[in-house]
Amino acid sequence: MTASLPDFLLEPLVRAALTEDLAPMGDVTTRAVIPAGARYEARLNARETGVVSGMQIAAMAFRLVDPALKVKTLVPDGRPCDPGQTLMTIEGEAASILMGERVALNFAGRLTGIATKTAGFVAQTKGTNCKITCTRKTTPGLRAVEKLAVQHGGGSNHRYGLSDAILIKDNHIAAAGGIRAVLKAAKAARSHMMRVELEVDRLDQLEEALSVGGADVILLDNMDTPTLKKAVALTAGRAVLEASGNMKLDRIAEVAATGVDYISSGALTHSARTLDLGLDF
Repeated sequence: MTASLPDFLLEPLVRAALTEDLAPMGDVTTRAVIPAGARYEARLNARETGVVSGMQIAAMAFRLVDPALKVKTLVPDGRPCDPGQTLMTIEGEAASILMGERVALNFAGRLTGIATKTAGFVAQTKGTNCKITCTRKTTPGLRAVEKLAVQHGGGSNHRYGLSDAILIKDNHIAAAGGIRAVLKAAKAARSHMMRVELEVDRLDQLEEALSVGGADVILLDNMDTPTLKKAVALTAGRAVLEASGNMKLDRIAEVAATGVDYISSGALTHSARTLDLGLDF
């Protein structure tokens, strides 16, 4: 089943984007030049190869402008697309289609770009058990849909916010008095439903974390590939390992081959290129 979100969670995002585009006077160009009642069928087409995301939210943009529009998704989220392929058709009043066009394309192009970039990373892990995951480096206000796009590209999601899990980073360690102190405090504070992840950037820190215990996941930050291999051997399955830092596409295959469980990359969301989609009458 294709990953999706309930419409009521997406609607505030779409309404805000439509308000930004149409307030305060509506679409003055369309009102001036399009005859009242003119009807068309428009096609939302891919102009390059990619993995589709954002069809749910694009359809919502058109329907919020005009519930009478007939919107049909031909290529659902999570499926590949080719140049020239029609992803969606929209039939009804031309004025309504034009008012929803830019918001629909902005969301669909952005999210399809994220899904496409994620799929490229996932392809590099073939033959391993390593999973690609995103981070919290998302566009403010759009985290839920950007993380959904990562899923459409075959990736997995890291925590959604600061309340999801305990993730102890270098600044926490420095401020709290060291690895032993932070792990002891985290074990005392967490509920039985909450996982603890600890960031380390040296093997001696990893050894200390493993000896103290309490970390379900250990984030191996900015380690080179030989060091990652040593970290996997040292851990020997005692914790889930996540490699992070400088995880570019050309490095993913060799990092996945080290045996780490996850590779996290903020680039999936903060550096994804918007895929070229267009609406054609």
